[in-house]
Amino acid sequence: MTTSPEVPVPDEPSPSGTAVPDGKAVAQPDALAVAVAGLAEGELDKAGRRKLLGRLLVGLKERGVKEVFMPRKAINWITEAVGDIAPHIPIRDLQTLRRHYPGLDDEALAERLIRNAARSAAGIGAVGGGVAAVEWAAPPALLSTPVLLATETVAVVGIELKLIGELHEVYGQPVVGGGGQRAINLLQAWASHRGINPMVPAGATAIVLGTATRKQLRDMILKRFGRNLTTLGPLFTGAAIASYLNRKATRRLGDDLRRDLRHRRQQPPQLPHA
Repeated sequence: MTTSPEVPVPDEPSPSGTAVPDGKAVAQPDALAVAVAGLAEGELDKAGRRKLLGRLLVGLKERGVKEVFMPRKAINWITEAVGDIAPHIPIRDLQTLRRHYPGLDDEALAERLIRNAARSAAGIGAVGGGVAAVEWAAPPALLSTPVLLATETVAVVGIELKLIGELHEVYGQPVVGGGGQRAINLLQAWASHRGINPMVPAGATAIVLGTATRKQLRDMILKRFGRNLTTLGPLFTGAAIASYLNRKATRRLGDDLRRDLRHRRQQPPQLPHA
């Protein structure tokens, strides 16, 4: 699988955007995915996290956010935003992971990745817990609570998709296929908390990702978005709760995937049921 290494995020975004008929510039999904990848860095300081979250906030705003203010449509908006970014999230291959974390065996490396992702998700909860935390990084007009919560949800899900891809690398089951196919595989794994079945032929995953799985995906995103409503609490209380819940949910996802991938590596691959 061709993967992208971690790319340092510049202090200011490059002239981003793709021309659209009404003349507005829309942030390209790969630029937003790089911001998500930056947020996934476990050692990122609070100032860096605020800047990247603000950049993601501005980029997602360019998609239009009217639907975020309508409860029945907000989940569709978040799901589509995640789907747009997912094919572009840079996933480090095993060689790159070994270089970044030398001297660790597979289990220790998996634990480090899960710990870092959980810490990053917690950091986003802490930053998103108070509107003032990203005020300097985004125009005041963007700082409405629904937009902040949607942005936080997209960022955390993106971090978890990156974790899923890299755990598959660690356990010798890399996520194959082009960007779109890989994104579908990652989203399916995210919704089910299970590893990707390597015996599913390329191109067939879209069929496997049928109505039931799509509903599961939406339900999972709905739960995440609802959980992020805890940030509506008082500044420090909301931040602390959001941080704790983000860490717990990402940790659980990572542990579930690790158990499943470890089991799959020990067992012969199974063909999908008809």
